[in-house]
Amino acid sequence: MYEQQLARIQDKLHALRNADVELNLFGAESHEYVLEPVWTTEQIKQFEQKWKVQLPRDYQAFLLTVGAGGAGPYYGLEKPEDGVYAVLDYGDELNAISDPCTLTEAWNWDYDWYDDSRTEEEWSQLEHEYYDPKWSAGMLRISDFGCGVSMNLVVKGSSYGEIWADDRANSNGIYPDHYMGNKERLCFLDWYELWLDQSLLECEEQVRESSNEPR
Repeated sequence: MYEQQLARIQDKLHALRNADVELNLFGAESHEYVLEPVWTTEQIKQFEQKWKVQLPRDYQAFLLTVGAGGAGPYYGLEKPEDGVYAVLDYGDELNAISDPCTLTEAWNWDYDWYDDSRTEEEWSQLEHEYYDPKWSAGMLRISDFGCGVSMNLVVKGSSYGEIWADDRANSNGIYPDHYMGNKERLCFLDWYELWLDQSLLECEEQVRESSNEPR
C-alpha cells in the first residue's frame, strides 16, 4: 500500500545523507542520518497490546521498512518506546497514551500567565492542570523540536494519524504541526517526506550560495 512512497523516502534519505555530509542542517548533528533497526510485526503487536493503541498503518510501514527511530525531522525520530513518556528527558512520567485523544482543533488555555494577582499556590494548581497528561492523551511523541516542544503522532481517538505539536512548555498549547509551512494536516509519511524534500532544497540552496561566494 505504501511501497512507492517508502521507496521514494529511502532514496531521498540516501540523497540527503550524501548532500549533508558535514551535518549542517538543523538537527543533523543529533541523528547523523542514522536509523534505528526496523521493527518486526511482532514488536509492533507487542507495543500496541502493552499500550492499548493501534499504530497508524503508514507509521507501521515505516517501522517495518525504514527504521524505528533516528534520522528525521528536527532532532530526529524518537524510538516508539521512548515516545510514551510525557516529558522530554524525564523517563518516569508516562503520557496518557492509552486514553483517546479528544482534540480536533488547536487547544490552549486563555490565561494571562503574567497576571500578578494570583497567588503562588493558585499558579501552581493552574500549571499542574495545564500540564496534565490528559490533554495530550492518545499522542505518541515522535520528535523533539527543541525549546520544550515535542511533535506527536495521534495513535488513539480524535485526529487519529495526524502529527500534532505539544507546545505547552512555551504556553502555546497543543496544535496540528505546521512548522514546515504546510496548511493541511499531515500523516506520518507525508510529514517525513516533506522534511526530506525541504532539507534537500536547503542543501541545494547552500551549494548555490557557496558557489557564488567571492574567492
